[in-house]
Amino acid sequence: MKSVNKTMIESAIKLAKEVKADCVLVCVDAKSELAELPEDIKTAVNFVLVMREDEDLPGKLANYVKKLDIPSVNLTRVGKIKIAIAKGIVSGQFKKGDKIICLSGVPKFGYADSIFFIDVGREFEILTSDFINDVVEAVQPEVFNAALNIACELAAQGRENRKVGTIFVLGDDEKVLQLSRQMIMNPFSGYPEDERNILNPDLEETIKEFAAIDGAFIIKPDGVIVTAGRHLSAALESKDFPPGLGSRHIAAAGITHVTKAVAMVISESSGNVSVFKNGKLFVTIEKPVE
Repeated sequence: MKSVNKTMIESAIKLAKEVKADCVLVCVDAKSELAELPEDIKTAVNFVLVMREDEDLPGKLANYVKKLDIPSVNLTRVGKIKIAIAKGIVSGQFKKGDKIICLSGVPKFGYADSIFFIDVGREFEILTSDFINDVVEAVQPEVFNAALNIACELAAQGRENRKVGTIFVLGDDEKVLQLSRQMIMNPFSGYPEDERNILNPDLEETIKEFAAIDGAFIIKPDGVIVTAGRHLSAALESKDFPPGLGSRHIAAAGITHVTKAVAMVISESSGNVSVFKNGKLFVTIEKPVE
């Protein structure tokens, strides 16, 4: 389907020029087609290629194509777009007001079949001029990305064939601790900080194991895990919250409303991953239907 990808990329580029889009976000495997683009196109259009975190961007493409990592799990096409843009916002690649042309397709078919026009400010309605600064103040972008990857993997795979629901609270850890209580003995107590940092790949399986415990993970802005199994005491009134979301979501919204933290919720019932900031829902990444 190389000819299809080539035609779709050409159409996306034409549309991007007409609407003065800030970039073309490529959510399909089109590395070879991007490599064959004319030199004038390579310099005139900003390309961002969405790739699984275990894939590498070929050296030649790296000269004019930026890479956005997504978790190495099955995602819907919309889920892939959402997680890519959410990560792009937090890392500073995208901002309120940006216009993005997104090339998408069904992953198992391996070719592009759709072109989306996305206005970042409208798709992510809680964005304000200070939103990115608020998130970066709360947590380092690489920590946000690592936590979101683990959350999506847990949502997709569960743990030992069982569904998992948990919360990651990132940043403003001292205030979060004041507004929460320990439900079990802290499983991370006494370990050196580098051994309990979410950026440490050796810790990933441990995090997934403790995700089965009731309560939230509390994580410092630099990724050090303070504790797990924490009950969050601050919660928004249910009447102020969108219907259909459970107690974990209310707790996550509540703690981000009264602190500077970011919270990620894995829904045990639906397998969706939701991100909260400033007491509001930032994005929900839906689990694919089996």
